[in-house]
Amino acid sequence: MRPSDVDTSQRPFVCIWEVTQACELACEHCRADAQPARHPDELTTTEGKALLDDARAFGDGQLVVLSGGDPLARDDTVDLVEYGVENGLQMTMTPSGTGSLTRERIDDLADAGLRRMALSLDGASAATHDAFRGEAGSFDSTVDAARAARDAGLPLQINTTVCAQTIGDLPAIRDLVADLDAVLWSVFFLVPVGRGRVLDPIDPERAEGVMEWLVEVADDAPFGVKTTEAPHYRRVALQQKRAEGGIASPARDGIGRRTGVTAGDGFAFVSHVGDVYPSGFLPESAGNVREESLVDVYRDSDLFESLRDPDALTGKCGACEFRHVCGGSRSRAYATAGDPLASDPLCAYEPEGYDGPMPDQSPAEVEL
Repeated sequence: MRPSDVDTSQRPFVCIWEVTQACELACEHCRADAQPARHPDELTTTEGKALLDDARAFGDGQLVVLSGGDPLARDDTVDLVEYGVENGLQMTMTPSGTGSLTRERIDDLADAGLRRMALSLDGASAATHDAFRGEAGSFDSTVDAARAARDAGLPLQINTTVCAQTIGDLPAIRDLVADLDAVLWSVFFLVPVGRGRVLDPIDPERAEGVMEWLVEVADDAPFGVKTTEAPHYRRVALQQKRAEGGIASPARDGIGRRTGVTAGDGFAFVSHVGDVYPSGFLPESAGNVREESLVDVYRDSDLFESLRDPDALTGKCGACEFRHVCGGSRSRAYATAGDPLASDPLCAYEPEGYDGPMPDQSPAEVEL
């Protein structure tokens, strides 16, 4: 399945299942506000397999990411991967960089058919990464796991958070991503939810500079580059190409997408207790898989349908000529304005002739 062939009104490009919120780490940016112990109301193995059956109903090759917390805090994770693969799903995972991510467990996941492993590096050294992750030894565990994944033949993705605490390390992290032979660098621009509410976001002008730099990285690096919760990266890339006299259509990102995959539009998230969100960073439930079909919620719920209509956006995003290419982070709009259709405050671009209100970057008081 090619990403460009996905009709996002009918199926998500990616479906994330937060299999647990349990995790040994206490990362400063954690969306889930993860805890050491598993929640007693997590989806069971049987319910999880039913969810994977439902995801299969989206169509051939549906991409499913097992996330957390730390998905390896569950003892059935390898079984869930194997079950999904046997039923035609593309199964990937985002485990935490802890001592539990052993070479043996990575080999078991590879044998089960895991398609890709994504690991987080938020610093280029043990000092910066471990401080951000709240656990001494996390950097070494993550790098060891990355090398074990490479040895097991598992394609590796590196995830990095962009905020005031990490921005200075980005060039060195880029070099480390290349050294680890990763196939993709996913650069996540902080959304103020969970523990991330206490971190310092970067301002829109600095974000614009990071995205311009990422376009240059993508042109030269041996790995792909994509952004998470920063769809205006595509607008930046398009503007740069046009300025250089290049193509007039948006370039593909690191996973082959030409147009945005944003919360609810090409993206669905199932929480550890079965709630269906447009994104893990947009915690407004449109239903629960214990009561409704994931397919029906994604295709037919009012919330998801509204997020797939760029012309429903308000404020600066609604006036922007790039709204069909970008659309802004709906998660950040919700986190800062309490409205998923409001403007994304991280974007520095001002549409020509727009004289309306500018979005506020401060976190809103929303019910979680």
